[in-house]
Amino acid sequence: MILVRNRQQLLSGNKFLRFKLEPHRHIVVFIIDMIGGFLKVFSFKNLCTYVVKNSFQLLAITLIAGLASCSPKITKPVVKTPAKPVEQKPAVKFTQGNISVFVPFQLNKFNLKTVTKAQIGKADMALDFYQGLMLGIDSAANSGLSFKVNVFDSRDDNSQLAALSKREAVKSSNLIIGPIFPDGIKYMTTFSEANKMPIVSPLAASKPSEFNNPNLISVVNDIEQHGIKVAGYIAKQYKADQAIVVLINTKKSSDEQFAAPIRKTFAAKYPGFLVQEFSSTYVFETKMVKGKKYAVIVCSDDAPFVAPSLTKLHKMKNVSGYPIQIFGHPNWAKQTYNIEQLQNLQTVLSSSYYVDYKSKSVVEFIKAYRAKYEFEPTEYAFKGFDVGFYFGKLLAKHGASYADFIIKENYKGLHNDFDFGYDAEYGYYNQHLMMLQYKNMSLMQVD
Repeated sequence: MILVRNRQQLLSGNKFLRFKLEPHRHIVVFIIDMIGGFLKVFSFKNLCTYVVKNSFQLLAITLIAGLASCSPKITKPVVKTPAKPVEQKPAVKFTQGNISVFVPFQLNKFNLKTVTKAQIGKADMALDFYQGLMLGIDSAANSGLSFKVNVFDSRDDNSQLAALSKREAVKSSNLIIGPIFPDGIKYMTTFSEANKMPIVSPLAASKPSEFNNPNLISVVNDIEQHGIKVAGYIAKQYKADQAIVVLINTKKSSDEQFAAPIRKTFAAKYPGFLVQEFSSTYVFETKMVKGKKYAVIVCSDDAPFVAPSLTKLHKMKNVSGYPIQIFGHPNWAKQTYNIEQLQNLQTVLSSSYYVDYKSKSVVEFIKAYRAKYEFEPTEYAFKGFDVGFYFGKLLAKHGASYADFIIKENYKGLHNDFDFGYDAEYGYYNQHLMMLQYKNMSLMQVD
């Protein structure tokens, strides 16, 4: 028996990626923290010099002034006198993208002179996301647009968000990236709607309907989307008259969130399939029939329930001889189960995160990240890069009207593709999901 943590790979990066290791002249970065009631601008380098060398550089400021425009005046023609030519004013050009970033560094909890590696470790996710994000924006700046990036420590605190949202730098932004966590995103809804400000939710897998913000941009797929994807994939792979779809569902709220959209999708789109539901694999075993293929969906991510269920299903396939294939909860990708059993059961998972470490763009990104930060990029660094590069490119290409093109322009990223839909109540949501299968003792993309 081999127990290993499941590793993910996949997705080739965008062919237009260009990584620059030197400071980019088109980006100015302010790292801003509210301490003691006044605005403090400082280099975050003091926080983690020995942990991340040269992590944050205050880059050269490039300010490009736009030309003002006004309505041209037309002079009435006078008899025997030529008409005064109409003065043509050039249109105002979009020359700088203003981005505000809310990340929970929680600087107020650190003593900048005595900070330890353990304390820095607590901020790993925020640091990794920020570093990847800045590489992404830097790459987008190669298109020629200048960016002003204001980085705020949100502290994972709504009172801090209340103070930050009053800042002119935030109000004048073209885009806000963050907050990271659902509570913060929900808190910023009123500000977003009042200012018609697009806000990117970069990491939360919450349903957009929880926020009711037409300006919200949800990057990570929610559990309902996963359920719909799994149902559609099974319908493509199996014939209704030869297969039975089985849901192993304990009826816990978390399990039902995954099971409900699967059940609903089969009923609405694939009514020819027989769908059965059981509380455990032991109950399921008593109802099995010969001559049918079984697509078994284990709806739980509770390890003490999942592990014995996999063992039971493995025995039912290899001892009893039933043709069984397993479809698991998306969270399995971050959990540890018997990989030999997973592979034998041809286990398939839906996923919004997969990195192909053999792709040229991924290799280039890793080299750039190592050179700049002297660390290996984590999941959050990959996600940060894709967010920064995609939205930076939209701003560079379309200027202030970039939001009109979010649902029109897709993106092939390092960790997932972006293919946004739009709901007038809930905002933009990424529709792209992948299907991964255990092969050769690892997860491989199959759809």
